[in-house]
Amino acid sequence: MRWQTLPAALRVAIVVVGLVVAVNVTIAALDSATRGAEIEGRDSDPGSTAPNGTSAWVELLERNGAEVSTSQIGKGDFERGAVLVMLGIEELSSVEAAQVRDVVSAGGRLVVGPESTAWLQLVVDTPPTWSPVGAEIAQSVGDAQEVVGIGEVRSDGRGGWSALGSSRALIEGDGLEGNEVVIASVAPVGRGSVVLLADPSVVANEHLDEADNAAFALQVTGDGRTIQLFEPETERSEGLAAVPDRWKLALVGLVLAFLVGAVARGRRVGPPDPPGTPRPPPRRSFVDAMGAALERTRRPGGALEPLRTHVRAELARRAGLAADVSDEELRSAARRLGWPDDEIEAVVRPSTPDSVLASGRALSRLAQREE
Repeated sequence: MRWQTLPAALRVAIVVVGLVVAVNVTIAALDSATRGAEIEGRDSDPGSTAPNGTSAWVELLERNGAEVSTSQIGKGDFERGAVLVMLGIEELSSVEAAQVRDVVSAGGRLVVGPESTAWLQLVVDTPPTWSPVGAEIAQSVGDAQEVVGIGEVRSDGRGGWSALGSSRALIEGDGLEGNEVVIASVAPVGRGSVVLLADPSVVANEHLDEADNAAFALQVTGDGRTIQLFEPETERSEGLAAVPDRWKLALVGLVLAFLVGAVARGRRVGPPDPPGTPRPPPRRSFVDAMGAALERTRRPGGALEPLRTHVRAELARRAGLAADVSDEELRSAARRLGWPDDEIEAVVRPSTPDSVLASGRALSRLAQREE
């Protein structure tokens, strides 16, 4: 089946499917090559480009000269002198918490979120208390190093510190009913400090370019040039589950396009006409009908007599004999020309069912000689 013979609607459908698949594959390839933005991801994930991820913060730190490394809890040591960023870390063993406290006490810095309050009591003397009441717009308070030059920051307003414990406020704003809500504070630990973010969205990708969020995200790590970002251990997908959803959709589109193309190029299955369309008679019935029609001609010698008469006349002409030559003279002429006996008898005698093939070979022989 040729492309031109396909219905116009089917051709349009094939072209549309092909274009959709081509665009989808191209977008997936570009997304993979450029690590395009994700639609959703884990909160505060340093490797996520989703709105709630922190990959933009990592890039901002690196562009400003910081050496940033990313690892998981239990798979790397806490480096002394480094800034430890542990947003989203809900669990930490007592041994690991003691190691973190030693790093901070020696002059280091720790940045944590509200998920860490369960183990933070092993690091900070009195951890703050978290509340789901937050503030989407907040201002810096005090003269701490972390908020020097900071005016206003934006967040999701997910929560704040209702009680500061041994920490002091850095950023606060108006919550529900006009109550002041602290969304960032700092607590001293030995010669170091711990920055506590009640709403880590202030450093998330979605808000980093708003207000003074970028400046605060830089200053919250202090003067540290080495920054360790820790993320919770997660199960990694294997096999088909590791393939991005958009790639799966592209693969399904390719399969559908192949099937449509195969159907368009292949033969149709089943009757090509609607049910009830009159069909031609079977071939046997056709042959029987033709035989009956020839029988009704009532020609002497049967239906093959015109063929025998034609071959006889041509043979006589080739041999230089008269048209009314006798059978014996015609036999002699045919033998001189090298004809086999069955073909000679088929021409001389009246046609019979047994002489059909021989008559045909005789006609073919005359045609070849003519060429």
